[in-house]
Amino acid sequence: MTEERDLLERARSARARAYAPYSNYPVGCVLEADDGTLFDGCNVENASSPVTLCAERGALSAAVVAGRRSFRRIALSTTGRVAVAPCGACRQALAEFAPDLEIVSEAGGDVRRWTLSELLPAQFVLDHTGRRAAPSRDGEETG
Repeated sequence: MTEERDLLERARSARARAYAPYSNYPVGCVLEADDGTLFDGCNVENASSPVTLCAERGALSAAVVAGRRSFRRIALSTTGRVAVAPCGACRQALAEFAPDLEIVSEAGGDVRRWTLSELLPAQFVLDHTGRRAAPSRDGEETG
């Protein structure tokens, strides 16, 4: 397993390649698959805001196209003063593959850690037939 400091350094490197001319808020990340393979991502903004791609979903897409479907950690690096968690859309996208993903985030010397299940306790899930499965109060799926 890659050391946390190495993941954060790689996330910083990805952040340096972000395209964020509208928000001036570059984000970089690295997603670690269960087999240890690392996938980088950075935010790619667009003049049409809904087209903007978050760093986390960029890394997830790269991982899926490489055949990975199981992940253990994601590291984020931003330029603010306070480390931030993934946005709601990214939380849900990541939950599809890793509901208990470990998250480490840094900004301006601040480092924070969460699990995805802490940040998204009532994940949207579908049962094997494609129907919505309602999460119970403790986060477990019910039929």
